[in-house]
Amino acid sequence: MKTLTIKEPYATLIKEGIKKYEFRTWKTNYRGPILIHAGKGKDKKEIERRRDLDLKYSSGEIIAKVDLTDCIEVTDEFREELKQIDAVTYKHIIEDKTWKGYAFKLENVTKVEPVKINGKLSFWEYTKED
Repeated sequence: MKTLTIKEPYATLIKEGIKKYEFRTWKTNYRGPILIHAGKGKDKKEIERRRDLDLKYSSGEIIAKVDLTDCIEVTDEFREELKQIDAVTYKHIIEDKTWKGYAFKLENVTKVEPVKINGKLSFWEYTKED
């Protein structure tokens, strides 16, 4: 199954249903289920900023399954939409007007039993034999 590695706290925010968009500089035509892999990298400033959520973060494991339902170009208009949806979660995208890329819309989050595995860049295929 297609898998996407995301650094913490963002992977856990997706798993908990807080973060509904994942941002990439590249576009995808893929729509369908993907696994969310919490990478070993951490954004320590963002973890500290979100400490009020009292979340337990993962490292190097698959933690959720979601449906990728859309890929939206990040424009000034979309930044305004993000501001209305959740100005805290999407703060970095809203404020950095120079960032160009795409928002992968993620829906139907299902938490899964964690699977320890090393991540990779871009989409990568996970099979149970891994």
